[in-house]
Amino acid sequence: MTITQIDFSILDWIQNTLKNSLLDAVMPVITHLGDGGFIWILTALIFTAIPRTRKTGILMIISLAAGAVAYQFILKPVIARPRPFTQNPAAVLLIKPPSDFSFPSGHTACAFSAAAVLFFRRNRLWIPAVILAASIAFSRLYLYVHFPTDVLAGIIIGTGVSAAVCFIKPNSKNMPKNGVQTKKDKNG
Repeated sequence: MTITQIDFSILDWIQNTLKNSLLDAVMPVITHLGDGGFIWILTALIFTAIPRTRKTGILMIISLAAGAVAYQFILKPVIARPRPFTQNPAAVLLIKPPSDFSFPSGHTACAFSAAAVLFFRRNRLWIPAVILAASIAFSRLYLYVHFPTDVLAGIIIGTGVSAAVCFIKPNSKNMPKNGVQTKKDKNG
């Protein structure tokens, strides 16, 4: 059995076992929360505006931007994997069909990138962020717009980029404290 066959068997199991009218109504709403990374960008901007959480917000912005470059401008065009609904004529979509490639899931990568920053920074909002990220990831499968391996890659990329951003430290002598340059920082 190939990876694509395994992917389809998982997607078909979700469709045949879990599909119901409640999830048909809820999953499009959940997936649209991840559109364009808007909810995560807004979260990062709010964190950046609050002095106590500014560093977390900045790390989140860097992680989201780096991840987006990796998956949207490098991986998707290079791998060029078609979406599952284009290969299964029986698939019924509940949302507008995405026009870009499938691998990796950008919604998932973005969601896990933001959630991972919160986790690595030990912010108490990491648990609801991971729950929302996992819900967005599952919605991509439920809606038949991504393969399971697309979603898995999104989780790995989002978490990996955030780990790199959070744990690879630049020369701290040249970094302003809390993301705000003070008079002391300006003078050395």
